[in-house]
Amino acid sequence: EDLLWGLRGGGGNFGIVTSFEYRLHPLGSVLGGTVIYPLDKAQEVLSFYKSFTSEAPDELTANATLYTRPDGVPVVSIDFCYAGSLEKGEKVVESLKKFGSPLEDLSRPMPYCERQTMIDNPFRVGLQSYWKATFISDLSADALNAVIAHFSHVPSAQTILFIQHCHGAMRRIGKDDAAFSHRDAEYGLLIASYWHQQAEADNNIEWTRNFFSAMQPFSMSTVYVNFLSNEGENRVKAAYDSEKYARLVALKNKYDPTNFFHLNQNIRPELP
Repeated sequence: EDLLWGLRGGGGNFGIVTSFEYRLHPLGSVLGGTVIYPLDKAQEVLSFYKSFTSEAPDELTANATLYTRPDGVPVVSIDFCYAGSLEKGEKVVESLKKFGSPLEDLSRPMPYCERQTMIDNPFRVGLQSYWKATFISDLSADALNAVIAHFSHVPSAQTILFIQHCHGAMRRIGKDDAAFSHRDAEYGLLIASYWHQQAEADNNIEWTRNFFSAMQPFSMSTVYVNFLSNEGENRVKAAYDSEKYARLVALKNKYDPTNFFHLNQNIRPELP
């Protein structure tokens, strides 16, 4: 039981899971896709996104994304999936469908697997990458201004900024039922920098770090563990409540005292 608790948020620190048993649920078509706007409308779009997600039912997942299209046009999009009845879904997303003057509205009823693979293309083999992430409690006007100001000078057309809304079932799991922490966060922010050539690395990494630093006044100083790069022990600790981290260390001491499983967001054992 304690090991299962640790695996639910503790990553690959305790061993290798050799099998999974899933309970499947029938799922027909979902209402989903993306609505794309020019980047110069980002302030209005992200402000709308904040109000749109504040009323989101459990069936609705909605993210905001800033990126550059293959034709070189910088854009901001609201990407969503409604996994309930299509009739109710149309009512839920009606305000989005009517908002602004989008460049494209690529949302419609579709099979779930089609929706699930819509963002596969940007993550191509061979790209170099560097990520920084944090949780934020509010999309304030100042926070949005910082996001837009920094992304307006993005050095690579492959880089993507994700804002993810946190709500629904993840909020209702008991605080101590799993190692995963920070269920009170409203939004997750991921700066996912990608580029082609090694010579571009320093510039892109510096930009990403500067962007991340600029977001600290709005940050909860926490992070989703799966978005961590090799950022050191303190950042791993930031992924957990202090009591949960201490419990994870105790599990590490018990199940992996030599830290054999260390190529991960590492929780180091602390043995006498």
